[in-house]
Amino acid sequence: MTRPVDAVIDFLQAEQARGVSHIMLDEGAREGLRSLAKRTRTTATAPAAASQPAPTVAAPRPVETPTSVTATGSSKAELLASLRQQAETWQPARALGTLRETMVFATGNPDARIMLVGEAPGYEEERKREPFVGPAGQKLTDILKAMGLARDEVYISNIVKFRPATPRQTTNNRTPNPAEIASCLPFIRAEVEIVRPECIIALGATAAEGLLGNAATFGSLRGSWHEFGGIPLRVTYHPSYLLRSNADHTSRRQLWEDMLAVMEKIGMPISEKQRGFFIPKR
Repeated sequence: MTRPVDAVIDFLQAEQARGVSHIMLDEGAREGLRSLAKRTRTTATAPAAASQPAPTVAAPRPVETPTSVTATGSSKAELLASLRQQAETWQPARALGTLRETMVFATGNPDARIMLVGEAPGYEEERKREPFVGPAGQKLTDILKAMGLARDEVYISNIVKFRPATPRQTTNNRTPNPAEIASCLPFIRAEVEIVRPECIIALGATAAEGLLGNAATFGSLRGSWHEFGGIPLRVTYHPSYLLRSNADHTSRRQLWEDMLAVMEKIGMPISEKQRGFFIPKR
């Protein structure tokens, strides 16, 4: 039987594998841990029933996720191809048993100035083996076009390289969990090292949390600059959010403000038309 403490241990081990050394806890979380510790001590000191011997419980096995991968090749394209080949049979991800079989790597320009990172492939991405090719991908293409960019000018990837599985799965998708993110993080780190973009854009809260190792709210991360692997990083909405019926004008404007900030950061020209996309017409 799984104990509550096992879930805590699994989470902490996944965070440690991802390179996180400290976890910030609010008072509610601290009280929950105190209660858990008290229950654990009570259980440990309670006398065992005379008719039943105490069960033998094996110690939790540590989760060992490599923190890096080694790419080989003489060019960026060859190095990325080496990573793709390794990702196909990446055991730390496959051993979890919670991800599907088809690997979806990345697409775009190895010399891109901008790298965009989403959370995980979905149904359409798994089918075509390319990130951001469904409705959210079309929205991303439209955003890039408004910036004056084509898809083949940027580098597009996901923080998890396999579609997260669900029971009786068809077209439905789910958000990857911390262990799944930790298992694939070495590839994102290696991709950043190879491409060396001038700016990274984290698309959505899951990508932002995975890259930054920060459980802060999306709202507190959005609208300011961060860093990943020495590269400036901007957090913005996932394109799929803009497709929802509750996505308002404010969210669309804020995403475009993030794109303008990226363009300014790397010195891209910005026209008056681009600056005025969300300025109310008089």
